[in-house]
Amino acid sequence: MTKPMPAAAPMVVRSFPDRSAMGRAAAAEVAESLRGLLKTGRSVRMVFAAAPSQQDMLDALCVEPGIDWTRVTAFHMDEYVGLAPEAPQRFGAWLGRAIFDRLPFAAAHLIRPERFKTPEACASDYAASLAAAPIDLVCLGIGVNGHIAFNDPPVADFRDPLAVKVVELDDVCRQQQVDDGCFPDFAAVPTHALTLTVPRLLDCDRMVCVVPGPAKREAVRRTLFDPPGEACPATALRAHPRCTLYLDAQSDPR
Repeated sequence: MTKPMPAAAPMVVRSFPDRSAMGRAAAAEVAESLRGLLKTGRSVRMVFAAAPSQQDMLDALCVEPGIDWTRVTAFHMDEYVGLAPEAPQRFGAWLGRAIFDRLPFAAAHLIRPERFKTPEACASDYAASLAAAPIDLVCLGIGVNGHIAFNDPPVADFRDPLAVKVVELDDVCRQQQVDDGCFPDFAAVPTHALTLTVPRLLDCDRMVCVVPGPAKREAVRRTLFDPPGEACPATALRAHPRCTLYLDAQSDPR
């Protein structure tokens, strides 16, 4: 049953002519937020999505000046269950190549299911790490089925009691991984994953959502205009008071 979200301030939507301009603008917002937080003298905790849609933003963020990355602790938001630790498709590995290995983070916490007897034990441990202190910033995208992290429509729960959980991926999500060039075919895509839940994603001070490309156009339209509900999990972002959605000309449905 769909569980409606409360209304919030209108989501800020920024659109750019191409992916490069979109990525630079999103990175500039993330960098400005980080500089402001670090200026107060404290450390920062943030969560990153791992997906090709985030590459332009991450590349631009890596060259933003004036950020003391040694005071930034990073997390990633989802990971496959069943892939070998050395598999290049692992989201932790992808983020290592895209940003974690390129900058001197204080720490980069990865979801590592192979280190636990069960995926559920891994979920509990990762949830505890996330809960150790507030999350300041979440950088995420939206899937073609409207998912955020791996909260696909069949498993998304806007009032989920868990912070991290094991999910079965729906067919649309699995096919997206093939279409994104991450796997050679549908059968190679794992059927299950660990993911931060919708409430855990929204429990942060600021969200920067980067969604380029024509394949995401319908998901963006639904995010902005459909009634809030789990049929399009990204509609939950409209309940967050400080979420900016970055689009390019191909993903903007307006």
